[in-house]
Amino acid sequence: MEGQEIGRVFNFFEKIMVAAIEINGNIKLGDTLRFVGAEHDFTEVVDSIQVDGKNVESAKKGDKVGIKIGEKINKGAKVYRVE
Repeated sequence: MEGQEIGRVFNFFEKIMVAAIEINGNIKLGDTLRFVGAEHDFTEVVDSIQVDGKNVESAKKGDKVGIKIGEKINKGAKVYRVE
């Protein structure tokens, strides 16, 4: 269940549970993402994406996005889109 790598976490904001991800693929609302870090491995359905503080429906290669998640994740974790 690895999927296609679409980015890496470059920051995590614990108070608001938001992962900041540099995207090297494409994502959209409703996609299922798998977060794989040194101590974590979990999936989340994307229900919000922000680029530059604005809600968007999708993101593309080169975007830096914020995605709300339900678990902690470490910087450098890989992010995959899974089916």
